[in-house]
Amino acid sequence: MQRSVFVALSAALALSLTACGGGLLGGGGNAGGPIKIGMAVPLSGSSAPIGPNMKNGAQLAVDEINARGGLLGRQVELDVEDEACDPTSAVAAANKLVSAGVVVSVGGYCSSATLPTLPVFDKAGIPMVIPAANSEQLVGQKLPTVFLINPTGAQQSEAAVQWIRKRQAKTVAVLDDNTSYSTDIAKRTTQLLTDAGLTAHSTSVTPGESDYGSTVTKVLGQNPDFVYWTGYFQEGGLLVDQFRRAGYAKDFMVADGSVDPSLASIAGGADGVFATMTTTPDTIEGAGDWITKYRTKFNAEPGPYSTQSYDAVRVAAEAIEKAGGTDGKKITKALEELKDFPIFSGPLTFSDRHTLAKGGFQILVVKGGKFVLQDALR
Repeated sequence: MQRSVFVALSAALALSLTACGGGLLGGGGNAGGPIKIGMAVPLSGSSAPIGPNMKNGAQLAVDEINARGGLLGRQVELDVEDEACDPTSAVAAANKLVSAGVVVSVGGYCSSATLPTLPVFDKAGIPMVIPAANSEQLVGQKLPTVFLINPTGAQQSEAAVQWIRKRQAKTVAVLDDNTSYSTDIAKRTTQLLTDAGLTAHSTSVTPGESDYGSTVTKVLGQNPDFVYWTGYFQEGGLLVDQFRRAGYAKDFMVADGSVDPSLASIAGGADGVFATMTTTPDTIEGAGDWITKYRTKFNAEPGPYSTQSYDAVRVAAEAIEKAGGTDGKKITKALEELKDFPIFSGPLTFSDRHTLAKGGFQILVVKGGKFVLQDALR
């Protein structure tokens, strides 16, 4: 994103929050308590490091809205529950949020945990603006209330294959962890590689284990010159370490679920590992002011999915404002009608599948333990 776009994003937020009559302060006749926005994110379990990034990004947007007078004359309240990247915990979290009276959900990190919450929110008529989870299965349910602001697994697979071909790989090992998110990307990537005339071997592992030696031995027997891991960072870090200990020195790449500083610490160093990833704060041109605000408020660095969560709240707020209230059907209609709404990844318009009409992935690489931009793929 160019700085001009970031400035436009900030200006658009300020304008919508201060406009008289039809703006967020527009006195829409809605008196009462705060407008509650719900968020289920992993605050415990192996994906717990991601949760605070998402929670803080969302809270920053809520605080900015409230500082300008609120939404439709009312304050906004963020209600956060722990989904632990676990389907059972996620359903419990969703039910808590429904009972608490949230009008929009802006959570969702692990696709396998987000999937079973879809019918919970849909039955309650609560729209979902999902900031991170991006399995094609989420939109495959064809529920009218589900919207994704992170590019899908299909788009990630396309980016992965583009980079693999750019690296002139011939034989590729694609590894997944048997979750819906990971297998979706793995299957699509394997098919695209095969269609492109490359040799692709697909292997699944069981998440939560500490030793993947047998898998590493099996994969190395296929003589790959590129390995692509589509699961999460806990297992990803172990695989990077164990492949390297086994003597593998060629290209290794991870999907967006592994883009977290924890990957490098678990691996004992991961420099040179590539990643398919959407925008992160450090790779967005002109995001310096936003990063400073985040650091000042939370005394922490904004990590992966903090900007997407910030935008999810802004997108939800815009739809509520356009709907003139908190009716779920009207908010859903307003989301469908958004046109070029400015977010960090670029102007947002939803496709008829409720995914991004535009947007995509970039390639990061680990340097000094941190993920930095390698190729924007444009």
